[in-house]
Amino acid sequence: MTGDFAFDGLRERAETLGQSLPPLLAEAEMLASTIMMGEHGRRRAGQGDEFWQYRPTHVGDSVRMIDWRRSARSDATYVREREWQAAQSVTLWVDPAKSMAFSGAKGRVTKADRARLLAMALAVLLLRGGERVGLAGEGVPPRPGRGQMLRLLAGLTEDGEDYGTPDAGGIASHGRAVFLSDFMGDLAGVETALARASDRGARGVLCHVLDPAEEEFPFDGRTIFESMGGTVRHETLRASDLRARYLARLAERKARLTDLARSVGWHYHCHHTGGPAQPALLFLYRALEGGR
Repeated sequence: MTGDFAFDGLRERAETLGQSLPPLLAEAEMLASTIMMGEHGRRRAGQGDEFWQYRPTHVGDSVRMIDWRRSARSDATYVREREWQAAQSVTLWVDPAKSMAFSGAKGRVTKADRARLLAMALAVLLLRGGERVGLAGEGVPPRPGRGQMLRLLAGLTEDGEDYGTPDAGGIASHGRAVFLSDFMGDLAGVETALARASDRGARGVLCHVLDPAEEEFPFDGRTIFESMGGTVRHETLRASDLRARYLARLAERKARLTDLARSVGWHYHCHHTGGPAQPALLFLYRALEGGR
């Protein structure tokens, strides 16, 4: 009774977040279904059942590890390695800041909507594969099983800040992590979070979610630029004069994010809300699998 009561309470809390969440889960499962699953290992040596490869023996290998049948066919001795298939922990951080609520066109999803969809669809894939998935911070630690989906939904909150700072809290030692954000805030916060994750031996992905308007800067004439929270405001009579400088700054930011990710062994991927979500999901999934 206690487990059922807790699960029902969790479902109730998830539903109170709004009518968008149940459709979000359904959409995430549909998106995840487009990614071919099949049998897969981690393609790393360790404890598992599937044969991976033979390799020459190294100093420190025990005699029990040697495959004598394979070694008999050559002058060297070989070890039979198997794939590492143990479940690992994946921690997701979805930027809850107000800047993520932006959409540059009527009918186009917001950055927040797309980031949440990608996070939930990735969680569906990972949980189906037996992984443990959680959210950054202390609220939703990585756990396995379908029941974790409701905990993840309930943990996707919004805060009052204009721009978000990645949270590296809760990332498991030698686990995996994904930060989904527009990264419009101070990049010092990104650097700090990556350093903290790297100190724990974690690898992952920076998923840069942008609206096409932020990528193209299609503004001309008199324009008022204002942050979603209203804390930053700028008016110009000739917006087109700002285009070249804006695009240069955006290119610099992308390059900086790429360098930060590469410096700690992470991946960087830029995704536009004007396009389909599937390519970004496939990138994230393969990056966590070590396939990129």
